[in-house]
Amino acid sequence: MAIDFSSAVNAYQRAAKTADNAFGANKVEAPATGGNSFLNMVNDSLKSAAVTGREAEELSLKQISGEADLKDVVTAVANAEHTLETVVAVRDKVLNAYQEILKMPI
Repeated sequence: MAIDFSSAVNAYQRAAKTADNAFGANKVEAPATGGNSFLNMVNDSLKSAAVTGREAEELSLKQISGEADLKDVVTAVANAEHTLETVVAVRDKVLNAYQEILKMPI
C-alpha cells in the first residue's frame, strides 16, 4: 500500500484554513518557510533513505565480486537497516497523528 503524504498535508492545510475562517481575528500566521516545507522534508528524507539502501546493495554486489571489504558492507547494510527502521517509525507516527486528527470533532 503506497502512502501519499501530500494528501495528509493537504487535509491539514484545508482544516487550518477552515479554522482560520471560523475564528477570524485569532488567526495565526504560517511560518515564512513556505506551505510545503513539511512535505519537502518528508520527500527529502525518503529519497535519502532510498539512496542509503542502494549504496548498501551496491557494496554488497562489489563484495561478492571481491571489490569491497566485508567490514564496509556490514557497516553499510547496518546503516541501511537503521535508516529503514527510522522511516517506518516516522511513518507510523505520522499515520497515528493523521488518524487522531480525523477523529477530532469539527
